[in-house]
Amino acid sequence: MIKLKTAFENKKAFIAFITAGDPDLETTEKLIREMAENGVDLIEIGIPFSDPVAEGTVIQEADLRALASGTTTDKIFEMAERIRGDIKIPLVFMTYCNPVFAYGTDRFMQRCAQVGIDGIIVPDVPYEEREELLPFCRKYGIELVSLIAPTSKDRISMIASDAEGFVYIVSSLGVTGVRKEITTHIEEIVSSVREATDIPCAVGFGISTPEQAERMKSAADGVIIGSAIVRIVAEHGRDSVEPVREYVRSIARAVHN
Repeated sequence: MIKLKTAFENKKAFIAFITAGDPDLETTEKLIREMAENGVDLIEIGIPFSDPVAEGTVIQEADLRALASGTTTDKIFEMAERIRGDIKIPLVFMTYCNPVFAYGTDRFMQRCAQVGIDGIIVPDVPYEEREELLPFCRKYGIELVSLIAPTSKDRISMIASDAEGFVYIVSSLGVTGVRKEITTHIEEIVSSVREATDIPCAVGFGISTPEQAERMKSAADGVIIGSAIVRIVAEHGRDSVEPVREYVRSIARAVHN
């Protein structure tokens, strides 16, 4: 297993999200390899779900396309196993509690460990209910990433003190999606987190341009980008490898410089 914190060693981290199976798993596999080779430090692989409550239209539609293409959790595990031998950066699954519970929580985490998935993000499992997953994560060495939102306020210290891997700071209220401007005082949230833990903080939701990435990296330890990448895949489909490569290179330059 690769510890998630290695993505942050001696640099700011660029974390990228992609929906598995959009437009198909063969393309997803190519995209993951290209992102890993072009400056991405940690990759979130989204398991498509019919009711992704934290996602905006871009990722919702990607999930529907992936499901329509025949993507299943087992096929995603098989893809992850194929790429793990070649990719040396951390890989995490971004999913919801329903796919995990339907698969069987113990079986799901065991398969994660078998195929080389290092962590999991489950946005619809709040901190108070994380014991539904945590014992199984620890049994198989899977790090459970905690999310902190602008509304967390008095709960920030409590959530951060138990965090693993990195703290996922949600930059904006609402669902995922590209935003022209991010107005949340990220610095204040990061400061509150750092009073409770020395685990790295990464900021996501709404970041899409190199300029936004550069601003967010100055406030936190890492930058997370999802919808902007998924939108490129939606536009180009099976021909998305080259445009995604160029896009992640531009973000990587902004984050790592």
